[in-house]
Amino acid sequence: MNRVPTRRLLLASMLACAFAAPTLAHAQAKEIRIAHVYSKTGPLEAYGKQTQIGLMLGLEYATQGTMMVGGKKLVVVEKDDQGKPDVGKSLLATAYGDDKADIAVGPSSSGVALALLPVAEEYKKILLVEPAVADAITGDKWNKYIFRTGRNSSQDAISNAVALDKEGVSIATLAQDYAFGRDGVKAFKDNIKKAKIVHEEYLPQNTMDFTAGAQRIFDALKDKPGRKVIFIVWSGAANPFKIAELQPERFGIQLASGGNILPQLVNYKVAPGMEGAAYYYFGIPKNPVNEWLVANHYSKFKSPPDFFTAGGMSAGIALVEALKKTSGDTNTEKLIKTMEGMSFESPKGKMTFRKEDHQAMQSMYHFKIKVDPAFAWGVPELVREIKPEEMNVPVKNKR
Repeated sequence: MNRVPTRRLLLASMLACAFAAPTLAHAQAKEIRIAHVYSKTGPLEAYGKQTQIGLMLGLEYATQGTMMVGGKKLVVVEKDDQGKPDVGKSLLATAYGDDKADIAVGPSSSGVALALLPVAEEYKKILLVEPAVADAITGDKWNKYIFRTGRNSSQDAISNAVALDKEGVSIATLAQDYAFGRDGVKAFKDNIKKAKIVHEEYLPQNTMDFTAGAQRIFDALKDKPGRKVIFIVWSGAANPFKIAELQPERFGIQLASGGNILPQLVNYKVAPGMEGAAYYYFGIPKNPVNEWLVANHYSKFKSPPDFFTAGGMSAGIALVEALKKTSGDTNTEKLIKTMEGMSFESPKGKMTFRKEDHQAMQSMYHFKIKVDPAFAWGVPELVREIKPEEMNVPVKNKR
């Protein structure tokens, strides 16, 4: 049997490695690696799927289909955090460390987002938060590596206060007992100046039976004079509008809530005329970016784009616009300097990253629900656009 001498094998192996190493380095130099950490599975799976679709559409739109910036290919690495903070934290560390991600986007859950913030700081890499909304993300838990295209709880709250904050109105809040719900209620309370908050009800994220919580709310509201409202702050698959089955109208109580994804807007049909404020509804913004998004989403998916599709697209556009300004340079400090104060066009019109906390300032939409037999969901009809300059969104970080 012929044997190749061991020394010859070793030499061949060393030569192979010597040639492979620069090839790998050259390949990485020609790529911009974007990690997307989101709820591919878990309670916010629907939100995550929309964000991923929107992110890819945003990258496509902003690069005119080339998926290239500064001669470098955009490579998206997906990570499923399952809606679990510890999982998300580990995945982001892996993305920055092992996968050599230059920048990250996500996550879907506010609880996961809060766990990711220190990881971005540790690795000194940008995390563009979309769509998690808790104020703390760009508030007291913030660091300079965090940017956010998604709206925050204060933007939700201030815009919803437009519809509800009037003299003689008594409000009870219904929210999930975690960061999203508690931050949302706190921000809402902070922006209510004329109406009175008479009760706060917090229930587990996976609540399916709202009877007990509803009874406590009814007891708090039923004897109040004037207009009585339950303001709902909820995300995920559970349907808090089941409260309507318990006939709150017996006590003169109305329902109110912010916007939501189309499957959840189906539940809004029980409340025609209900007012609130939305981050996005595909039929509201009138601008070229949204027209492109609606047309291309219908073409590819045979359905309109949803709430978080627009958010994902905004994140994709923001990344590309920043990278264009740096000619594809992914140096973190250069990107931070570029993105602070940067304006860019989105499906909602112009957004601007506020320098103080990197929160994207953006319009919100005061709506009234219309029940139209042509649609499976309650249709948010525009009452008026609430411009960024109309909303005094507080800076809550410690910068």
